[in-house]
Amino acid sequence: MDDAPIEAAMPTRLFSLEGVDAARVPVLVAVPHAGRDYPDAILQNARVVPEVLERLEDRHADMLLPERTSSGCATLVAHTARAWIDLNRAPSEVDPQMVTDAPRTAFAQPSAKVRGGLGLVPRRLADHGELWRRPFAQADIQGRIAQLHDPYHRALGQALAALKSRFGCALLIDLHSMPPLRPEGSNRPPQIVLGDRFGRSASGPVCDLALRVLKSSGFEVALNHPYAGGYVLDRHGRPARGIHALQVEVDRSLYLASDLKTPGEGLGQIRHALASLVRTLADDLLRLDGPDLAIAAE
Repeated sequence: MDDAPIEAAMPTRLFSLEGVDAARVPVLVAVPHAGRDYPDAILQNARVVPEVLERLEDRHADMLLPERTSSGCATLVAHTARAWIDLNRAPSEVDPQMVTDAPRTAFAQPSAKVRGGLGLVPRRLADHGELWRRPFAQADIQGRIAQLHDPYHRALGQALAALKSRFGCALLIDLHSMPPLRPEGSNRPPQIVLGDRFGRSASGPVCDLALRVLKSSGFEVALNHPYAGGYVLDRHGRPARGIHALQVEVDRSLYLASDLKTPGEGLGQIRHALASLVRTLADDLLRLDGPDLAIAAE
């Protein structure tokens, strides 16, 4: 990439937050990576075709959201494409090679994700190399954080706080999709992977129940391998305070057609399973945490 800066306008639609005030259960289901809004500046300055940038998406994961009228949960869906900014990365996870006008010493030690090209602003994909014609100005990156990343996480945090205030507890389900995994040895590959940051973002009983519910629905389920969750869970999961956060990764072949791009016949089954997960976890949280915490707050 050469060193010419890019001037870019921000997308107009950031995210949709719905159902917090009307929620009947203390659950927020969020989808940070299914955004399909691509600003002109992204398409003009990409060195790859748009179909390559779309590979960064959790394709149509927003269609997996449980029906709010039946599940009673709140929902949060990001509209901005992950190629523009990754909402599941910390603001400090900036790839130094993506910035024109700041020394590398200005950035923290790169994480494994950043080194692999998938930092706050994705830089490269293994099969396609560099995504951009040139790096971005530091002010551009900071603008995306201020206008997109910060508002999303502020809205997420406020929604969880509101649910916690009403119900005495809250649960975030951070919903993602993953490419089909390869089998390890003789074991069948997992179709759904739960992440709880190795016990840091949700209590053991919440995670154990989620595993049982999904397995009882007929899915192969794994915990924290190969996806344990990221910045969203680190920032918002506070199980000691009654706010739990689980990442749920769903194999795209379960709900997309064979092209892994368009909705498939399995979409309804996955939506039903996730709705059952929401209802069961909500009932258990309210039974175990809700009454005691609610009484203590009165």
